[in-house]
Amino acid sequence: MFCDQCGTELPAGSNHCQNCGKALGWPTSRLAQSRLESHLHILGILWIVIGALWLIPAVILIVLGGVVHLAIPVGDEIARHLGPAVLLLIGWFCLMVGGAGICVGWGLMQHQTWARITAIILGVIALLHPPLGTALGVYTLWVLLADEGGLEYRRMAHV
Repeated sequence: MFCDQCGTELPAGSNHCQNCGKALGWPTSRLAQSRLESHLHILGILWIVIGALWLIPAVILIVLGGVVHLAIPVGDEIARHLGPAVLLLIGWFCLMVGGAGICVGWGLMQHQTWARITAIILGVIALLHPPLGTALGVYTLWVLLADEGGLEYRRMAHV
C-alpha cells in the first residue's frame, strides 16, 4: 500500500504516512473521490443546460427591448425611453448569467482550475433562484465541497 499524497510505501496497519504525515482515512478519501469523479460531468452538463435556459429569456427581452417603443403611445416620452432601456438591461443581465453558466459547465467538464471556485460561487448565488437554481446550487455545493474534494479536483485538473 502506498500514500496517495507522496507515494511512500506504507507498512500494514498504519494510520498515517510516516513521510508526509497524511492521515489514511481510506473510506472517506475514496468516497470523496468517487463522488467528485462520478458527478462532475453531470454537474457540468447541468450548468450548461441552466445557462442555455437563461439565454431564452435573454434573447426575448433584448428583441422586445428593441421594438417595444412601437407599442408605447407617442405622448408618453418617459415610458418610450425607459421601457426599452429596462428590458434591454434585464435581457443583457440574463445573457451574462447564461453565458457564465455555460462557461462554468464547460470548465467543470474540462477540469479547468478556475471552474471549481467559480462554480461554488455561482452555486451559492443560485440557491436564491428557486426551484431549479436552488436544486443546482445544492447539488453544486454537495459535489464540489466534499471532504478532500478540492485536493481531488486539483489532481484531476493537472492530469
